[in-house]
Amino acid sequence: MAVITNIEDLHRLYRRRVPKMFYDYCQSGSWTEQTFRENTSDFAQLRLRQRVAVDMSGRSTESTMIGQKVTMPVALAPVGSTGMQCADGEIKAARAARDFGVPFTLSTMSINSIEDIAEATNAPFWFQLYTMRDTDFTSRLIERARAAQCSALVITLDLQILGQRHKDLKNGLSAPPKISARLIYDLATKWRWSMGMAGAKRRHFGNIVGHVDSVSDLADLGAWTAEQFDPTLDWTKVARLMEQWGGKVILKGILDVEDAKKAVELGADAIVVSNHGGRQQDGALSSIRALPAIIDAVGDKVEVHLDSGIRSGQDVLKALAMGARGTMIGRSFIYGLGAMGEDGVTKALELIQRELDLSMAFSGKRRVTDLTRADLLIPEGFEGRWQA
Repeated sequence: MAVITNIEDLHRLYRRRVPKMFYDYCQSGSWTEQTFRENTSDFAQLRLRQRVAVDMSGRSTESTMIGQKVTMPVALAPVGSTGMQCADGEIKAARAARDFGVPFTLSTMSINSIEDIAEATNAPFWFQLYTMRDTDFTSRLIERARAAQCSALVITLDLQILGQRHKDLKNGLSAPPKISARLIYDLATKWRWSMGMAGAKRRHFGNIVGHVDSVSDLADLGAWTAEQFDPTLDWTKVARLMEQWGGKVILKGILDVEDAKKAVELGADAIVVSNHGGRQQDGALSSIRALPAIIDAVGDKVEVHLDSGIRSGQDVLKALAMGARGTMIGRSFIYGLGAMGEDGVTKALELIQRELDLSMAFSGKRRVTDLTRADLLIPEGFEGRWQA
């Protein structure tokens, strides 16, 4: 077996082992995919200062995220249909995160349900909420998350309507996938995936099926999901959801300073600077380019995390040095999950932590909490020069 030394090694293995439909779902953005590409390429514009003759002993990547001690400030982001990337994918990812000591976030659109994760891990996790037109269903989701003792509610703000993702439309994405000649041909070379799915606990959206009266089969599920995202979500509704939850709240999908200020006004415990992995507003700034202005505006008033584009420990270091208190990874852990299951998620986390630790040492720092912008070389105009 090939030696795996970086996230890209996992990516190559993942591509060989997962059906094209689900690979494309992960590895794509909306429209022209400009934002999807720049989420990663913009990290490369930031350079690291190298310092020498500094005591590098006793290093630590430990930190906290919303008051929770973490092995490193990296949480597993909510990813829809994770259980289609690998059988029981959410359970495996949650266990890997628990054992490694980082937060796991379960998506509303997960295959394994809230209750599945609570039963399988016996540890607190974060739950990501999509607000739906069916307000009773949304309320019951919140109550189920509370009953499962989720330690934070992550409210996603940037998916009131679904961005157009060409590959998903062309592939006829669904969970489980609809049988077709093209799928059968693809699965003939994906025997590991097929064998795993044969014994999976679930193969449909576990948080929805059995919890919505109008959904009795896969056709109903597809129609219900397509029309349920709430386009009327506004700050008043966000405030009501926060009040209903009553616990720690993370608002995800912030890319504008004014929205960040509004999140602070509402009393969010943290915000996530994110463009949904480039899957919503194509042509928007990458998350790392949007981060500095948001840090300058609200960084001393709320905990700021960054999501979208992280593929290495150096990317984590750059986000932290720019002022983020934490980060989220989606595709990086999905590559590991699809490649090697639970062990692959652990491997992805190990790779990122090692890169973070070594790069931190070469920067002359022993603790991630000591990183500042002074540890970076930031190009002039990195945030962009835009006409007023």
